[in-house]
Amino acid sequence: MAVHVVNEARRCLNCKNPMCRQGCPINTPIPQMIQAFLDNRIDEAGAMLFANNPLSLVCSLVCDHDKQCEGHCVLGRKGAPVQISSIENYISDSYFDRMKIERQPSNGMRAAIIGGGPAGITIAIFLARMGYGVTIFDAKEKIGGILQYGIPEFRLPKSILKRYQNKLKQLGIHFRPNTAIGGAITIDDLFRDGYNSVFIGTGVWRPKTLGIKGESLGNVHFAINYLNSPDNYELGETVAIIGAGNSAMDVARTAIREGARHVTVFSPSAHPKASIREIEYAQIDGVNIVCGKSAVEITEEGPIIADMTKDADGNRIIHKETAELFKADSTIIAISQGPKDKIVSTTGGIQTSSSGLVTTDDEGHTTREGVFASGDVVAGARTVVEAVYYSKKVAEAMDEYMRGVKDSQK
Repeated sequence: MAVHVVNEARRCLNCKNPMCRQGCPINTPIPQMIQAFLDNRIDEAGAMLFANNPLSLVCSLVCDHDKQCEGHCVLGRKGAPVQISSIENYISDSYFDRMKIERQPSNGMRAAIIGGGPAGITIAIFLARMGYGVTIFDAKEKIGGILQYGIPEFRLPKSILKRYQNKLKQLGIHFRPNTAIGGAITIDDLFRDGYNSVFIGTGVWRPKTLGIKGESLGNVHFAINYLNSPDNYELGETVAIIGAGNSAMDVARTAIREGARHVTVFSPSAHPKASIREIEYAQIDGVNIVCGKSAVEITEEGPIIADMTKDADGNRIIHKETAELFKADSTIIAISQGPKDKIVSTTGGIQTSSSGLVTTDDEGHTTREGVFASGDVVAGARTVVEAVYYSKKVAEAMDEYMRGVKDSQK
């Protein structure tokens, strides 16, 4: 391991007012976790991490720690912050397989989880522990959603997701792969078959477009599609990527590993949206990042790139007089994703926003009774830890709803 986690743990000041914990979207008990680890109580440390965040093992690898826990560490003000992510990963990885998750006796009620991504996994674990019968339906063949099909192996080893699938099975959770709700099976069918509530956590899989000429050409691809199965693409030696979030960096680093020799990322803003760590890794891998530029058209020879600035109100201004061809074998568009509408179009009573996101209240209730939602399908493309945070609240709301249904049937 590159970091000696014991030495890192010893650097923790165990602050009375831990800023690291305030910087964590899910309020991870960082000082307590570190102290338990130093006291040789690693299982206790792992248990408190899992209880707070069932995806702790994943988040320790994919969170933007520089902006969250580590970015708020007081030691970082004058030097290097404690590498909390490395400590969390060591504890969670060591504890995960030997962890025994206690489950309450069956209460005779069932919940359907549509989507096996971060939100769906979180909901499933919490409800199963409460005694509910849980089935996860997913359109893909493997568990994980965006974790499986949108984050490269070098950032998140897929063996971790297999371990999660085994743990879900131990909890009695059923997994139905290759089953897209809204096709042969609808939400109405789920209620017909005795599910007492339904959770929608389908994520955002429809690529957003630039709305410019050339996006349908044969050498133009979307980031989410490429990351799904990069081995199926022949990008050539020179690749242009439009967009500069973490997804764009994942695409760039993957393309290099797949054989591309010259990869350039064009960021429309002066500073890429990707985390500092991902930007640095991309540059080390050989990715060229150009800021303040975006595509105004895409041709078979490559994108036509122009300067882009912002006015006083923050509106983007494209300077078309600066447009010039950037020769590339392939162009990949990486400007986020939106939701697909298959479920909503086949189910009455579920309201969506103008962008197609499912409308909910703070506890995840949709406008149809018994149907809940959270994660990216509600908030748009966000982080894994945010999906877990909101899904914990939704699991509690689903439990309250189903207990109310059971009481009304007595």
